[in-house]
Amino acid sequence: MLSSHPYRYVHPEIEGFRTRDQLLVSGLMGGELVHLIVAHWPSRYGGKQSDTREVAAALTRHIVDSLYRADTDPKIIFMGDLNDDPVDRSCRVVLDAKRKPGEVKPGGLYNTMWDFYSKGIGTLSYQGKWSLFDQIIISEPLLGKDRSTLKFWKPEIFNRDFLIQKEGKNKGYPLRTFSGNTFINGYSDRFPVIIYLVKEL
Repeated sequence: MLSSHPYRYVHPEIEGFRTRDQLLVSGLMGGELVHLIVAHWPSRYGGKQSDTREVAAALTRHIVDSLYRADTDPKIIFMGDLNDDPVDRSCRVVLDAKRKPGEVKPGGLYNTMWDFYSKGIGTLSYQGKWSLFDQIIISEPLLGKDRSTLKFWKPEIFNRDFLIQKEGKNKGYPLRTFSGNTFINGYSDRFPVIIYLVKEL
């Protein structure tokens, strides 16, 4: 790690609204400078239409734009529980994360998880509907064609069999640690998400 910096969330219209900071960590990966932004955007408590996540997305976009101003080709990986899907306004408009690599222009972002969502594949399920709140979004330089530099290869939702509930009302869902107040020795109510980066030596 070379540096780290927390960014405080401030809602312009809701005085005293508190939520988690967003963390920027910069360091070397495969000998190259990579910037990681980690966030847990505000929950959906209070309604799906809440703009609190759009404010969080604007903060993330501010961090990304600052990195682009400092370096024309920054390798940025943004990840976290966004409490929104790739198609929601916070991700699609405010963050402006694109669905396809070919849509990403210099200074832009690519949402590695969007195609999973469009196929009905998610990381968590509620009332029979899959959502994909857990996302990894990357900057345009990680889509480069130069094999000698670090670049994005593919994404994955790690939904292995041992992570899946086998019976009961939550059959087929992620195997939780608790069901209500009952300990069921599971893992999480979410499936993990992964991206693979490659570099030819």
